[in-house]
Amino acid sequence: MSPDIDEPNEAEGVLNPASGHTPDGRLHLLPRIVAEGNVSRVGLAEVTLQDGVPAGVERRGVVLEPDEGWERGLNNSGVEDPRITFVPRLGLHVMTYVAYGPLGPRLAFAVSDDLRSWRRLGPMHFAYQPDLDTDLNLFPNKDAVLFPEPVPGPDGRPAYAMLHRPMWDLGWFRDGEGVHLPAGVTDERPGIWVSFVPAEEVEQDITALVRLRDHRLVALSEHPWEELKIGAGPAPIRVDEGWLLIHHGVAGAMVDSHDPQEQQQLQYSAGAMILDPEDVTRVLARSDQPMLAPETAEERSGTVPNVVFPTAIEEVDGVRYVFYGMADAHIGVARLDRATDA
Repeated sequence: MSPDIDEPNEAEGVLNPASGHTPDGRLHLLPRIVAEGNVSRVGLAEVTLQDGVPAGVERRGVVLEPDEGWERGLNNSGVEDPRITFVPRLGLHVMTYVAYGPLGPRLAFAVSDDLRSWRRLGPMHFAYQPDLDTDLNLFPNKDAVLFPEPVPGPDGRPAYAMLHRPMWDLGWFRDGEGVHLPAGVTDERPGIWVSFVPAEEVEQDITALVRLRDHRLVALSEHPWEELKIGAGPAPIRVDEGWLLIHHGVAGAMVDSHDPQEQQQLQYSAGAMILDPEDVTRVLARSDQPMLAPETAEERSGTVPNVVFPTAIEEVDGVRYVFYGMADAHIGVARLDRATDA
């Protein structure tokens, strides 16, 4: 998917889509579409197939806009980077998204039974946890994805779990404030965390999803290709070995240059990790090399160059495909195959 030059809502790119099936079984993407001024909305686009392979889209309109006050600031607004998990026990598609409001990026939930009409549950609230010696609600947060079924919570009882990526540097909000790390954390690079809500609470009242608790660190950067930060990609999928999580990693640095394209000497690549199904805070295995890295012209040049940013996985005729943002300007698709021993 590429921007439609005749569509003002796509003037600055289409990228980082969520995905799901409408009640008629048709596969759709829900891309972040960016208008002039970096104002993001969530669109709906039906995936078209060629010989069984995703090959294009047919646009079906806009399904979420920054209509709420907490999704808009004086000089910014947007609903960004949706991720969608269909949760069979709830009979709902659950969207996590970033609301770009007065204090920067904040996570939020919305739910739908058809992908077209969305009910906001509101911004996420992270319960105070004394052992962390901080309030997670203070920090900008992104890359949130929900597991599709309850997993064992810290107390062993079934819970809905959400991965997310808090960022500890408050200098973006208050000059000189700098980095504030939770107790017990010594690495200031943003990593993947998980928070929980008891399943019985959510199944009695869907709005309980926003009241997250029992926050735990899952993973930090380990390898050179992800040396600056990591974040969750699509919602985890269950495989024989555990929960497969595709994640992105960032390497490189910003450099001093008058050319915006040259300033951004960062590279976003994608890898994977397997999480323990009995304890999703435990990483059983992870890739030491990227599985997908910027190579094509669309991945290497765009609004933010050298970016592949996976955000959705879908199965078509028994084959898994990963949909991803390309340089914050286009959407690509890659086939995901299980490696076999030689």
